[in-house]
Amino acid sequence: MTTLLALDTATEACSVALLHDGKVLSHYEVLPRLHAQRLLPMIKQLLADAGVELSEVDAIAFGRGPGAFTGVRIAIGVVQGLAFALDRPVLPVSNLAVLAQRAFREHGARQVASAIDARMDEVYWGCYREVDGEMRLVGEEAVKPPEQAALPEGSSGEWFGAGTGWGYGERIAVALKGQDAAMLPHAEDLLTLATFAWQRGEAVVADDAQPVYLRDKVATPKMPKA
Repeated sequence: MTTLLALDTATEACSVALLHDGKVLSHYEVLPRLHAQRLLPMIKQLLADAGVELSEVDAIAFGRGPGAFTGVRIAIGVVQGLAFALDRPVLPVSNLAVLAQRAFREHGARQVASAIDARMDEVYWGCYREVDGEMRLVGEEAVKPPEQAALPEGSSGEWFGAGTGWGYGERIAVALKGQDAAMLPHAEDLLTLATFAWQRGEAVVADDAQPVYLRDKVATPKMPKA
C-alpha cells in the first residue's frame, strides 16, 4: 500500500495529512506566523498517531502556492529536507486546486472558483471542475485585480466561490450558487489531489520542489532603447 505525507503552510492554516493502509489522518490548525515552529512537530505527532515511521513514506506532497511567500518557502524547505534525507520524490500541488477540492468535499461543489487574497489589491484566481472525484483546472491560474477575475469562456452551470479572495466578492463580477470566503487550504484535500498525481506517475525529484507565486509570470516591460 502507498504511504503519502502531505503538508501545507501557504496561508494562515498549517496542516498535515497522511495516507497509510488506505486510511487518512490529518492535523489542521490556523496559526498565522507560527508555521515554522509548528510544522515539524505536527508531522512527528501525525506519524506517531498513525504508528508510521518516516522511512515508510513513499512520497511527500506539498502546497506549492500561490499563497504567502514566507509560508510557501517554509513548506518547500521542510519538504526538500525530508525528501533529500529519505531519498523520496515529491508531489507539488496548487493551493488553488486544494481549495477547490475542499469545496467539493465539504459542499459537494463540482465547479469552483478559487480565490486567495494576494494582497496589493489582487487575488490569486483559478477555476476548477470535478472529474471523477478530482478538481481539475479549467483555463489558467493567475493573479489579477478582483474586477478582472472571470469564469472560463463558455462556462455554464452553478459555481461555488472558495477562499479568502472572495472577501473582495463585491468587486468580482461572477454569479455564484454559494461561497465560503473563510475557507483555507487543508492538507487532507491536498493529499487527495496528490494521490491522483501519484497514480499518474507525476512525482518529481526534490530539486524540482519549486514555489509558484504567479506574480513571477507578470512581464516587465522593457525600457526603450536610447
